[in-house]
Order: sequence, then structure tokens, then C-alpha cells
Amino acid sequence: MIPFVLRPWQLPDAEPIAAAANNPKIAANLRNVFPSPYTLADGEWFVGDCIAKGEARQIMRAVVIGGKAAGSVSVSLGDDVYEKSAELGYWLAEAHWGKGVMTEAVRRICREAFERFDILRIFAEPFADNPGSRRVLEKAGFTCEGVMRNGVYKNGRVHSYCMYALLREELE
Repeated sequence: MIPFVLRPWQLPDAEPIAAAANNPKIAANLRNVFPSPYTLADGEWFVGDCIAKGEARQIMRAVVIGGKAAGSVSVSLGDDVYEKSAELGYWLAEAHWGKGVMTEAVRRICREAFERFDILRIFAEPFADNPGSRRVLEKAGFTCEGVMRNGVYKNGRVHSYCMYALLREELE
């Protein structure tokens, strides 16, 4: 695995993150709120939003490789009947795929989330046809609890997605 750091977002991260995120292969596997193409203005908005929201109900981290932001990993608390759950989100620049970075980043942020928040479960919902993301979760200790058939519509196509979860007592 190549060395990396997880740290809070900083305003200068907007430019490298915009460059890393401007990849249709990344956007294809994320929710529509993630733009494609991804511009510098999108990066500035995202970094500013992460900073402004603070960390009372979320942990948002830049994945920094070689001194530059190259991806994102986050845990966001649920509310209402989901108050004991949190959602994991992540993406990484394609140049760093398959090198173990995101698996370790997921482990680290989940550990931090279970330490900081009164939650029992962290879940993620990768598209079923995204084996790389599913492998990240499985290597990080998550369990696939099921497949939601035809559950999402992205770029004119219907996809199934998976429900993965890591329970507090399962943390490695």
C-alpha cells in the first residue's frame, strides 16, 4: 500500500480534488450529486461545504497522497429512527485504485466514527456492478446484507445496489 494521510479538508484542496474527481469512471459509481464533469468551482463548493458543516454530525476527510488531496472518505450520522446508524461514502482518484488505500482509509474512518459517535452501525450502498467498491468494503470487514434489485437509476440505466454494514462489535 502506498502511504497516505486522512485529514480535514482545507481550502487549497479544491484544485487537486477537482482534477482527481474529473473522471466519468468515478462519477458513474456515485450519486448524481457528484457532478461530471467536475470543475474547480465544484471542488471549491465541496471543500467549503465540508469545512462549513463542521464535525458535529459527520467526519469528512481528504485522502492525501504525496501531499495532494486524491480522494474523499466520510461518515455521516443518520437521524430519526436511523440515529444509531451512519453512512459511509468514499471515492479515490483512478491512479490510486487497487493499491489498498481506500480499504485502509475506510478502516481508519470507521474506527474514528465508532469512537466519537454513539452509533451501532455504519453502512454503505455501492452499486452491485461495482466490484472494486464492494471489495473495499469486504476487506474492511463489512458484510453484504442484501441486494436491492433495480434500486437506482443512473445515467439512463437501472442498477441494483448492495447494502453493506459494519457493526460496532465487528470492528477489527
